[in-house]
Amino acid sequence: MDLVTSDRQPTRDPTASLSPQEALKGGAAPEVQTLPFRDPQEVLMHRGLGVGTKRAILASWISDACAVENLPNWRRLPGTGALVALDDILDALRALDGGTLH
Repeated sequence: MDLVTSDRQPTRDPTASLSPQEALKGGAAPEVQTLPFRDPQEVLMHRGLGVGTKRAILASWISDACAVENLPNWRRLPGTGALVALDDILDALRALDGGTLH
């Protein structure tokens, strides 16, 4: 019986969305890393960002890493320390998907 070997390299689906960290590192313009957004609407209105990058930024804000201790419905934004209601971030994500704001 012949042994068959193959070099298996992990493959990435090019249509898969980037994680927030990937989007901010390699998938977005370098200046995105230093933009001090203070509000989800600033992200939505930024003309230099694509929808995927905007989604990645907003999604990263939703993470528990940004949660304010003893205030589960609020997030402290990285880079500025601004406090934003979780509902405002979720509304911005819905707006990116063509949903309506409540």
